[in-house]
Amino acid sequence: MSKTISQMLKSVLFAAAAVAPSAAFASSATGVWMDHTGRGAVEITSCGANLCGRIIWLKDDGNKQACGTKVIGNVKPVAGGKWDGGWIYDPEDKSKYSVEITPLGADKLKVMGYAGSKMLSETMIWKRAPGDLKRCAA
Repeated sequence: MSKTISQMLKSVLFAAAAVAPSAAFASSATGVWMDHTGRGAVEITSCGANLCGRIIWLKDDGNKQACGTKVIGNVKPVAGGKWDGGWIYDPEDKSKYSVEITPLGADKLKVMGYAGSKMLSETMIWKRAPGDLKRCAA
């Protein structure tokens, strides 16, 4: 009987580990990322169980007012190492879109912004920012 309970406990723990987002899962998308244009950097952090992100560096000092702007919010972990269901804000056109984030190894992030349907999307590849990037004042 104790073997059956032990096997059942192992099954429950395995199932919980498979469903729960792990720290490694979250950390693969967190960090400081240069956007696809190279004109800005976003720090993506854990906000509870979800992800959020703020602008922390801008190439053009004329855009300092955007520093600290929250541009990613409420992105939830989904299957396959992806994050989805949240939003991304484009400060240039002052619009919010749905977003899916997929880590591509340790140094690249696929960021897909979409309007309602993923068929109406734009995919960008962000690269991990250098460690010595000077942050702007929020």
